[in-house]
Amino acid sequence: MSKNNTSPAGGLSLPAVLGIVFIILKLCHVIDWSWWWVLAPFWITIVVVVLLVVILGVIAAVCDKDEIHDDYYD
Repeated sequence: MSKNNTSPAGGLSLPAVLGIVFIILKLCHVIDWSWWWVLAPFWITIVVVVLLVVILGVIAAVCDKDEIHDDYYD
């Protein structure tokens, strides 16, 4: 009888690990960075995701507008 292992693969992303490491280093007074830079792995990831969503939204809107425009003249 074989076992079916369906446990999901999990783990932390690189920005999450870096963020946790930077926070620990800041709280232990190993680094003297601003909190903006300590938390940068989190907010930079959010900014990149938001920019990608906006860019993809603009591309989708332009492509959809072109399709509507082409259908009008057919």
